[in-house]
Amino acid sequence: MTDDQGYRPCVGIMLFDRTGRIFVGRRVGKGADSWQMPQGGIDAGEEPRFAALRELREEVGTDKADIVGESRAWYRYDVPATIAGRLWRGRFRGQRQKWFLMRFRGSDADIDLDTHHPEFDDWRWIAPEEAPSLIVPFKRDVYVQVVGEFAPVIAREILA
Repeated sequence: MTDDQGYRPCVGIMLFDRTGRIFVGRRVGKGADSWQMPQGGIDAGEEPRFAALRELREEVGTDKADIVGESRAWYRYDVPATIAGRLWRGRFRGQRQKWFLMRFRGSDADIDLDTHHPEFDDWRWIAPEEAPSLIVPFKRDVYVQVVGEFAPVIAREILA
């Protein structure tokens, strides 16, 4: 990736449980089929690793996770023109994301979507390979790449 101008810096989180399933949440107010992994913007001066931990607390309501992997690359996607002007006040054409793989150390009771600014209204654990089929089409290629990069690490982690 050479030109990151116009892309909002962001982190993504693939949170997995002790059986190797990953967390997905349904976006508030976006309809029944709006599932995604947690993600969010990186604040000015914030390191991506800290942004990922902050986003986990803000979106999933827990800090009971350890970072066990970081994507080799920054991934990016463009938002469709039909919605680009409404998002981020039109400042960005899409997002560039650094992804983090996190092992969940808690129980389901530790997940609390009733956060200060709820992002999700429902959640579930799924097999990693299911994630690309749940995400909106314009993010699908990123999900395919992230699952491809992290699924082998999850397999090793749950066997360890």
